[in-house]
Amino acid sequence: MDGELAELFAFHIPVWEIILRGSAIYWFLLLLFRFILRRDAGSLGIADLLFVVLIADASSNAMQGEYRSIAEGFVLLATLAAWNYMLDWASFRSKAIKRLMEPPPEPLVRDGKMVCKALKRNLITEDELKSKLREKGIEAMDAIRLAYLESDGQISVLERAGPQSGAGKQHDQPAPRRPGAG
Repeated sequence: MDGELAELFAFHIPVWEIILRGSAIYWFLLLLFRFILRRDAGSLGIADLLFVVLIADASSNAMQGEYRSIAEGFVLLATLAAWNYMLDWASFRSKAIKRLMEPPPEPLVRDGKMVCKALKRNLITEDELKSKLREKGIEAMDAIRLAYLESDGQISVLERAGPQSGAGKQHDQPAPRRPGAG
């Protein structure tokens, strides 16, 4: 029994290999989600969820290699957590890293007019945008001074000052997104 318990915590793969595998997969997935699925966190559909689950399964095999012990799993999880913490810390301390990690807000509506290039680039249809605006209680584009697609997938809206718009109101809503947009 002691031999079996000790085996659970024994290393069968070199620690450096576990750290290297975890680091490589972490950075690959980070770049994939940052540049290909930039803003999907704000609106996760069924297809997006399935994609994330499949990526998790595929990357799990690549990260694990053939590890068989709890200790090796702990090293892998610690590596992933360390990268995540270091990037959060670095983004907090450096504007350049923050710009790399988070896309800037992108205007979707300016002075009541849709910014068609931004909608097309982010694969948001006119109907989807109007639907999200109606959810915020905005029926007319004329009521909007600026509407941004934020880095987290939310749409923030700054309304024009006026009796029908409620001067200075601001709204946040997940944006409709499709896999591969970015």
